[in-house]
Amino acid sequence: MLRSCERTLVDEHDLVMLDLDGVVYVGGEAVPHAPDAIRAAQRRTTVAYVTNNASRRPEDVAEHLVDLGVPAESADVVTSAQAAASVLASRLAEGSPVAVLGARGLRTAVEQAGLVPVGIEDEARAVVTGYGPDVRWRDIMRAAVRIRTGTWWVASNTDMSIPTPEGRAPGHGVLVDTLRRFSEVEPVVAGKPEPPLLEETVRRVGGQRPLMVGDRLDTDIEGAHRCGMASLLVRTGVSDLGDLLAAPAQQRPTYLGADLRALLEPHPAVTLDDGVARCGGWTVRVASGRLVVEGDGPDDDWWRAVAVAGWEHLDATGEVVGAPR
Repeated sequence: MLRSCERTLVDEHDLVMLDLDGVVYVGGEAVPHAPDAIRAAQRRTTVAYVTNNASRRPEDVAEHLVDLGVPAESADVVTSAQAAASVLASRLAEGSPVAVLGARGLRTAVEQAGLVPVGIEDEARAVVTGYGPDVRWRDIMRAAVRIRTGTWWVASNTDMSIPTPEGRAPGHGVLVDTLRRFSEVEPVVAGKPEPPLLEETVRRVGGQRPLMVGDRLDTDIEGAHRCGMASLLVRTGVSDLGDLLAAPAQQRPTYLGADLRALLEPHPAVTLDDGVARCGGWTVRVASGRLVVEGDGPDDDWWRAVAVAGWEHLDATGEVVGAPR
């Protein structure tokens, strides 16, 4: 259920794709240890920054990263806006007008893909939506009517929440859900967990053995699974222990780690024998519907053993096991 790696992950993979929110930074602050870990990783493999946030241009993201002490150039950043623009360009003729409901990053990506971004009231061949804190309700209403009456719709992503310094806040997925329910139309989605964003990253940056690193099971990890890629879940963002124990097969990561320092470490095997999971000095079993943990050792090994024991119980019984007290 979890893969072991005798070498470090950066030695095993020739492309490391890092989600941003909750992995590299939260709000205006870098995640602890992230800048140093990324610099060390870049000396041994290719690092790209991948984000479902469609509001900012790659150069704006790169500038923010540099301000936080994270080495980055605009070519290292791939956004769901760029993936959405590629989806549009694959079907529309060059110069086609596209109604944009979102922020500057989405409009720029549409323009760079050879299409013409226009207002939501203008004549258009498609509607594309993305996160934008200044999107107006009247524009949302107009987009909803256009989608319902047949205009092709591409959505940058469907994240229901985004991490902020104050806690979880509504993401673009909330708007997508509103438009979907009103129009009774399913959009083409470019961002994780759908394949276009990760495929666009590999196309732009290159790599034969990519690793997706994220903090969300339902976007980063499932997205990697859908693309047949290995994944690393870090515990610096959204998904917590309860989410991990309840994860269906397609949302289970290949590797687990506390933060981005996990890229620079080997990952020991977890053994499973008669329902008992062992990793390092930890032994984990299920009794009366709860996990029972014994032993001692590194924190990451605790998480590995607990996850495998929890998944084994979920697969065998269909019930999510209770977390250790």
